[in-house]
Amino acid sequence: MTKAKILFGAVLGAALATSAVAQEDVAPPSAAVAPVAGPSTSASLVITIESAGDIERSVTPYQCDDGQSLSVQYINAVPNFLAIVPVDGQNLVMATALSASGARYVGGPYEWWTHQGEATLRDLTQDEDAEPLATCTAISNTP
Repeated sequence: MTKAKILFGAVLGAALATSAVAQEDVAPPSAAVAPVAGPSTSASLVITIESAGDIERSVTPYQCDDGQSLSVQYINAVPNFLAIVPVDGQNLVMATALSASGARYVGGPYEWWTHQGEATLRDLTQDEDAEPLATCTAISNTP
């Protein structure tokens, strides 16, 4: 079993804070590193994730319909699957939730749902028929 401690670093005024991963057992070099930007104070949080296999981290850039760009981090550590999504100047850690298709992540009042390169960000406290906060398309790096 792979075990990794993920250090979430938050530094005042930093768009992306410094982060590190401390390995307790053997883990691949691609083990998760997940920065989180804090709104007004310095803080750090260490989360230990045990995985039945390798821990994978990827970053996917998105272009949204309103012109904003998002960079979403995904951490896959079976059975834990996380997305770190920037919302209102803060990076929110979201966990997977049941979905009929695609990958659905929830954290606090927010839902990030991806399917075939398309993604939506919703505020679950709004009416069910409310427009998404963001509708985005993954940016492919392949020519």
